[in-house]
Amino acid sequence: MTTPTPSLHEQSLSELAASLHRKEVSAVEVAQHFLNRAKNDSCGAFLDINEEITLAQARASDARIAAGTGGCLEGVPIAHKDVFVTRDFATTAGSKMLNGYRSPFDATVVQKLGAGVNGQGGAGMVTLGKVSCDEFAMGSSNENSAYGAVRNPWHTEHVPGGSSGGSAAAVAARLAPAATGTDTGGSIRQPASFCGITGIKPTYGRASRYGMIAYASSLDQAGAMARSAEDCALLLSAMCGADLDRDSTSLDVAAENFSAQLSHPLQGLRVGIPKEFFGDGLAADVRSAIDAALDHLVHQGAQLVPISLPRTELSIPVYYIIAPAEASSNLSRFDGVKFGHRAKDYTDLVDMYKKTRAQGFGDEVKRRIMTGAYVLSHGYYDAYYLQAQKIRRMIADDFQRAFADCDVIAGPVAPTVAWKLGEKADDPIANYLADIFTLPASLAGLPGMSLPVGFGDSGLPVGMQLIGNYLQEARLLNVAHQFQLTTDHHLRTPEGV
Repeated sequence: MTTPTPSLHEQSLSELAASLHRKEVSAVEVAQHFLNRAKNDSCGAFLDINEEITLAQARASDARIAAGTGGCLEGVPIAHKDVFVTRDFATTAGSKMLNGYRSPFDATVVQKLGAGVNGQGGAGMVTLGKVSCDEFAMGSSNENSAYGAVRNPWHTEHVPGGSSGGSAAAVAARLAPAATGTDTGGSIRQPASFCGITGIKPTYGRASRYGMIAYASSLDQAGAMARSAEDCALLLSAMCGADLDRDSTSLDVAAENFSAQLSHPLQGLRVGIPKEFFGDGLAADVRSAIDAALDHLVHQGAQLVPISLPRTELSIPVYYIIAPAEASSNLSRFDGVKFGHRAKDYTDLVDMYKKTRAQGFGDEVKRRIMTGAYVLSHGYYDAYYLQAQKIRRMIADDFQRAFADCDVIAGPVAPTVAWKLGEKADDPIANYLADIFTLPASLAGLPGMSLPVGFGDSGLPVGMQLIGNYLQEARLLNVAHQFQLTTDHHLRTPEGV
């Protein structure tokens, strides 16, 4: 008796790629299947779908497959977070400021995952469309998008997390088999946790920022979001690599085949457990799921090692000084002069600036611009910004001391499961506090990931965070993959999907 072939949206990236390579299904058929699902999106994940463009890309993939010149993920669909610029789809960064904007070029990550340069050198993935995010990637709930909140597919009254909430919701609802995300302070890991998928932020500089609309340049990093660590390894292998000519922050490090490094047993692995991640602020249901996952790692041969990251609590004020400071500088280019929104009625140039920015930016973006301008102003630069940078260095040093005693660090991604839509809308500080476990790794520029490990009391997913030392993405992906080989949390889907 033969095992029935799972539906296309239930297949992993490697399964889809293999089916396409064997010509059991065409790229056009796969693209149309996911387009039909995306057009019935009940989560509000997609902002721009262009069926004609997607099917044209799929036909080009079929031609490359027929010619034997296809990439490693040829014909497999992907959705891109709306901060990656794309020639064929609008790029808004979730903001009215860029409503309808279409870039003249593709971001490096989009290019690498897609057809490459002139149809060569890319992974060959087909773009399904652009997915929602908090405006200019500023938020932890995806409620800050100018085009409406995204809903968590596990429970549509709850947030999907942010800022990559559209990416997480699209993958969790099986509207797309994979999506790109960006992580500045946890914006891949937290929505991955809230939506029960796997997401990884590589070491800062591993993936090019060229064509990624900037929020905080010293923190922003592109990453991968998919169902499993195995899928994320495929994506990360394709999207990483030096881009020195176009991104001054790009690391001069060759791309790795992360998929080839997933078979190492966990025997003897030292897993650091920061005591600061397991304090009174951690919800009991989240702690229970994390404890069970850690016990499972021990059963697989790992050893738990107590460690300390003593400046964990300082990561919140440090981040919310440095990131807004950089945002205030990066967003100064949006003034209505060259591109983007421009106010219709104004008296002079200064009045145009004021009205354009008042109309084009949302409340959270304005809040962070004002905070950033304040901490960079004369008389406050030394008192706030420079002190924050010094503590940032100390946070990075804390990690290096910890890695002398362990191979990876594990703990919760967020203190709670996903909260209800609107629950924290009037309390931005409460949103900021939800990032306490993800901010330290971002400030240090370390790789981090989230993998699903269970469910809270309300039935919403819980993710476990893994943090590695610089350029240790392969180790993180291997640990997550070994865990997922003997668990099924990553295979579960929301009701009705």
